[in-house]
Amino acid sequence: MAISLRLDKETQRKLALAAKAKRVSKSELIRQCLDAYLDAGEQGPTAWELGKDLFGCFDSGRGDLSARAKDIARERIHAQRAQKNRR
Repeated sequence: MAISLRLDKETQRKLALAAKAKRVSKSELIRQCLDAYLDAGEQGPTAWELGKDLFGCFDSGRGDLSARAKDIARERIHAQRAQKNRR
């Protein structure tokens, strides 16, 4: 099956250099890369997997942060403004 592919000039240049270095045609190099990509199945860890050991390790002591984030931010802004006005 033939597929047409448009590449920008920089990608074309990189492809040509890589194919030349491997001593294969550009088409063969693209086939090899596609095979490796498709055989890998999962394309790497998800964001959750990358950060799961970090989630929840910094405790603010407040259990309502996600539910009241806007209110808390608003309260902090008002407190800062009040502090500036006292000066």
